[in-house]
Amino acid sequence: MNTPIKVLIVDDSILVRESARKLLSAQANIQVMDTASDAILAWEKMQRAWPDVIVLDIQMPRMDGISFLRKIMAERPTPVVICSSLIANGAQAGIDALAAGAVGLISKPKTDVLSFFSDESDNIVAAVRAAARSHPERLRAAARAVAPPRAPVESTERLPAAKQPDGRVIALGASTGGTQALETVLSTLPPGLPGIVLVQHMPPGFTQKLADRLNKCTALTVLEAQHKQPVTPGQALIAPAGKQMRLVRGLQAFHVEVLDGPVINRHRPSVDCLFGSVAKAAGAQAIGVLMTGMGDDGALGMKEMHDAGAFTVAEAEETCVVFGMPRAAIERGGVREVVPLHKIADKIRYWATRA
Repeated sequence: MNTPIKVLIVDDSILVRESARKLLSAQANIQVMDTASDAILAWEKMQRAWPDVIVLDIQMPRMDGISFLRKIMAERPTPVVICSSLIANGAQAGIDALAAGAVGLISKPKTDVLSFFSDESDNIVAAVRAAARSHPERLRAAARAVAPPRAPVESTERLPAAKQPDGRVIALGASTGGTQALETVLSTLPPGLPGIVLVQHMPPGFTQKLADRLNKCTALTVLEAQHKQPVTPGQALIAPAGKQMRLVRGLQAFHVEVLDGPVINRHRPSVDCLFGSVAKAAGAQAIGVLMTGMGDDGALGMKEMHDAGAFTVAEAEETCVVFGMPRAAIERGGVREVVPLHKIADKIRYWATRA
């Protein structure tokens, strides 16, 4: 018999605490071990019995949820799912939570809580189960490899300029734990690289905030992609949440199509969608990198890139918050090299400078 997932619910609303307790306690292999009305009380309870997963509000008395999340990750990394009204519509608090180590986000309403826990029950339970399979101690290792957000620093490294479309393109894909993984990789890349296209699974509204955050820690220009936007050297285009993004080879340059396409492999944007288009548009002139994430999105697209002659890299299990997407790509036979997170930027630079 599987060991139950022990959950601690931290929220200053008694209605939210009891609604969450009722929902999660009714699930197989989930045990709500306790609840707390604020972070200070939660910390006291955690000294007596440590949870497997914490469901955490942000706006609370005595200590806010983001500060508490940072304390947890510094002391004893534990999977945390943020459940808060402050992360609605791509609010900055959501990006701050992911950057601090949260592995899941649930946007709760300010009113009609009972209907919310009924209507969103499947998503809430799925978020808790997914969190229990994550490895936040690897999040802490990734966070230590990245300096706090700072003004972009001019890089002295110079690489040959990429020519489009005869030049090359870099394609990245990530999901759970990807916020920190992308910071780790992009923060050490020089601006002279070929253009970058990437998918990070996020709720609608958050990808612009992610682009803003990444711009503070890299010499690259990071943008939320627009339809028919050219892919240019020294620039990274992020697929907007809720849209599908494809790479297209035009007469003069690569560009991206950003469309209201169907959900692919349970995601929109989908890494499979992007990688498959890169295989067709760029072939052997591309590198594909698949990083931490739940499920298998990107595995099929990476196999297509590999078969088209692209250089393909998967993040190693030792640094993945969730070794799902990279594992699936490896098992499909679409990965040329498997390296830990801190070596991925080196592989991209090597690929970009080789003849």
